[in-house]
This record gives sequence, structure tokens and C-alpha cells, in this order.
Amino acid sequence: MQPQAIIELVADDFAAVDAEIRERLQSRVPLVSKIGDYIVSAGGKRLRPLLVLLTANALGHQANNHRLLAAIIEFLHTATLLHDDVVDASGMRRGRSTANALWGNSPSVLVGDFLYSRSFEMMVELGSLPVMQVLSQATRVIAEGEVLQLSKVRDASTSEETYMEVIRCKTAMLFEASTHSAAILCGASDEQREAVRQYGDALGVAFQLADDLLDYRGNAEEMGKNVGDDLAEGKPTLPLIYTMREGTAEQAALVREAIQKGGSTDITAIGAAVEASGSLDYTAKLAREYADKAVELLSVLPASPYREALEGLARFSVARTH
Repeated sequence: MQPQAIIELVADDFAAVDAEIRERLQSRVPLVSKIGDYIVSAGGKRLRPLLVLLTANALGHQANNHRLLAAIIEFLHTATLLHDDVVDASGMRRGRSTANALWGNSPSVLVGDFLYSRSFEMMVELGSLPVMQVLSQATRVIAEGEVLQLSKVRDASTSEETYMEVIRCKTAMLFEASTHSAAILCGASDEQREAVRQYGDALGVAFQLADDLLDYRGNAEEMGKNVGDDLAEGKPTLPLIYTMREGTAEQAALVREAIQKGGSTDITAIGAAVEASGSLDYTAKLAREYADKAVELLSVLPASPYREALEGLARFSVARTH
């Protein structure tokens, strides 16, 4: 199933979620609404709220409160983006200037805080303590992942195990929370809840591995960010870790120096070393394995277009070009 067909499958839900988001962005402080609206309207994939909607429908949910949950998830995600861009000193996201580039770091951090606070107000309104438990834990784990990643910037000794821990916390956690909380809201069986929770984790890992791959094989215009950004920030991603571990001494030394120095680097030379070492093929293979695992986990759900869409998302996560 193609991405556009997946979105069309839950078009009514998506429109309702968008309206919910825009209503909840309103604040008596105009700058809060302005920055929030700028970020939310940036045209991202909205994969996390989409996961909520598809999971709920795949489980036969009859009420409309999954739409509020999807909006909550998007607010949590947007808050992390605002904070991430400040931490990383990013100037571009999704092909546009970041909020911190336009308004400065302080307003961006504070509006991120506003979105976190608003999301928890909405969780109270949702009225499900188990859902709140999943989402509050997720926000804590994401913060821990951010700090762990920060502690490994320019650390060329970072292992693959540590890297996987970072992406599980930082990226996969909110994918997992999206599917897990939707299943709880639907009153799914223990077997189904656990399966879709693991699906979200596997999908998130596959998605991030593909992202790290695109840092070398992607198109900057399509991606909405500069190719090689992670390397310039001194982040040891899997292609770099593998090259240092399995590449030639010369390839390893080149990558190690680039990570330790950070900043402006000859991305062409690094890209050639990473490609020649076989690390991009290794990363792509691992991403496909996680995507395949995600698809297999969905076997506990009844056959439906929504389950097919969830399977399609797993395959799209590793086939995409941006």
C-alpha cells in the first residue's frame, strides 16, 4: 500500500486530528501560538499520529477519543523537535528555517515546554491512567536518550550497542508509545497490546536506521536538511561506527578524526570511505530486518485494510528517499 493510500484510509480522522491540534495551539500569548503553528504546519510526515489512527482502527475502535490521543502524540513529538533543534543548533528542518533560527533559543525552548504541558492537560482530559503512564514514561525515556546522545557527541569510541540504545530511546520510543497507547485505549487483548508495542519499537528502529543511511545517500532538497548534518554535529551513527570497526585502517582513521573534530568536514571523502567499507549496505540490511520483524508482529491483528496499511508503513520506512 502506497503512503498516499494509507493516509486516505484515515482521511476523516486525520482532518479531525489537524483541527484538534490547531485548536489546542491557541494561547493568550500570541508568540506561543505563532511558533507552535509554524512548527506544526511545516508539513512533516505525521507518522506518529498516523500510527495511533491506524492501530485504533485495526483493533476495531468505535469511539473518537483516538483522535485526541493522536493529537497528544503529535504535540509530544513537536516539543521534542523544538528542543532538539536548540540542542543541535540546527538551522533547517523539513526544508524551512527552524524556530530557533527565526525566534531564538529561549522562545523555542519555552514553546516546547508549553506543548509538553498542553499534551499532559489533554491526557488528563482523555481520562486513561494506563495511557498516561505509557506516555509519561515515554517522555522520560526520550529525554534520557537525548542526554545519552549528547554525552556521545564527538566520542569515536561509541559502540553499536550504545548507538542502538540511543535510537531506541530517542526515536523508537515515541513510535512504540503511539501504538501501545492506542491499543490500551481500544481495550485490546494482552497479546495484541504487546505485539503492537513491539511493532512500534521495531518500526522506529527501522525508520531511524534508514534516516542515518539517508545522511549519506539522501537528497538534501527532498530531506529538508543538509546531507551530512549528523557527521558535522559529531554524532557517531551506525554507518560511522561500522566503518571504524570493519573498514581499513585508513577509512577508520578518517572517520574517527571527523567525529572527534565535528564541524565542517569533507563529506565527499567520508561518504566514499563509508560506502567502500560496506557500512551503508550493513545499515540498510539491518533496517530491512527490523521492518520485516515489524510486519511479522502484526499477525495477531485481524486482516483489514488498516493492518495492511501498518504493514505498508513498515516497508515504506526503509524504502523512502527522504
